[in-house]
Amino acid sequence: MDDQLEQDVARLWALLFAAVLDGERRIAENLSQHNLTVPQFYVLKTLSERGGRWGIGQIARAHGLTNATMTGLISRMEAMDPPLVLRETSATDRRAVHVVLTEAGRERFDAVTRSLADQLRSVVALIPAEDRRRLLDELEHYAQLVLSLSNS
Repeated sequence: MDDQLEQDVARLWALLFAAVLDGERRIAENLSQHNLTVPQFYVLKTLSERGGRWGIGQIARAHGLTNATMTGLISRMEAMDPPLVLRETSATDRRAVHVVLTEAGRERFDAVTRSLADQLRSVVALIPAEDRRRLLDELEHYAQLVLSLSNS
């Protein structure tokens, strides 16, 4: 076995794990300031990416949750003042329920997104421009390799 490869794997694992933990901590703190949980933020993000409306079952599947869990999550988001989402029954299929992003939900999502971007900007700004470009190029290369493996 290649000792250098094993050391590199251990180092990369430790770095990735530290970055993920730090990112999760920063996101949770940020979301808390906006009175959101991580799952609530992901629902807002999903709806924002889907034009503000999507089926409750589709959202549940996209996040690996049961319909019952998603229904409870949506209920709590509807009960907020003002509501972040609303439920609508499909006009074509009375069994289908769509979740609709409200203006308040869009505004909250946008505020969180801006806040997270500002936070990331302040961290990335600590890295000199040349080092930052090299780091991003290497991360992009890593991501492309990982994606090519998962797509094959």
